[in-house]
Amino acid sequence: MTTKTQIKLINAISKAGAAILDIYHSGDFGIEMKSDQSPLTLADKAAHDIIMEVLQDTEQPILSEEGATIPFEERKTWGDFWLMDPLDGTKEFIKKNDEFTINVAYIHRGRAYTGFVYAPVLEDFYIGINEQLAMKFKLKAGEIIKELPSSCKVLKVKEAQEEITVVGSRSHFNEETEKYIEQLKKDYKKVDFISKGSSLKLVMVAEGSAHIYPRFGPTMEWDTAAAHAIVSAAGGKVITPEGKALLYNKEDLLNPYFIVKGSN
Repeated sequence: MTTKTQIKLINAISKAGAAILDIYHSGDFGIEMKSDQSPLTLADKAAHDIIMEVLQDTEQPILSEEGATIPFEERKTWGDFWLMDPLDGTKEFIKKNDEFTINVAYIHRGRAYTGFVYAPVLEDFYIGINEQLAMKFKLKAGEIIKELPSSCKVLKVKEAQEEITVVGSRSHFNEETEKYIEQLKKDYKKVDFISKGSSLKLVMVAEGSAHIYPRFGPTMEWDTAAAHAIVSAAGGKVITPEGKALLYNKEDLLNPYFIVKGSN
């Protein structure tokens, strides 16, 4: 992916963030329920359309949460493709707790290779490039840039010592997660827990503000791919409880349970 494409995509995501905030502050979300009973808002649709304009100019196919009906028979021929969630954390959006993101990932042969995650209310933009370089910078929704800001902060995961910070889902905390945390308490002197929405949980591990994120609940590939790429680029990993890598473009787009770790 060229730098020019990266900048065009950042600007499209910024514009999508502005469109989302217009709806967020209007209070008229236009909420519908999808077939799996998860909510869909006007903001999902608006962000999807804006980002699609840029992605459609590239040569790679696109898989979006708002267009996830592409059959596997077609998808399985894809080597590289875009994977997008135009509004991750729709429940957080509806609750108006500010913890929602825009996620766009570039998948290379099943791996989350490059990722873009933007939290428009927080004005935090995260990038993970080619599994090698993770960065974070501030960007106001709707702001257009010509190059990456000089204020970009390089992200690196932090290794837990005697104390560990665990981040978990604000909406999906369950008994399995509780048991996992109880086990950690046997291995560490102190275990702190933070609740957070959307893909912000993964990028917290990437930036070192959390050490681990266990997810023992359902997520879809578009929920995790962009932030997964950022975690990988920051030196962390996203694996199943059995230690296998999380891969993308499976026949079933539902992710297995996984653990995001900043270190071994």
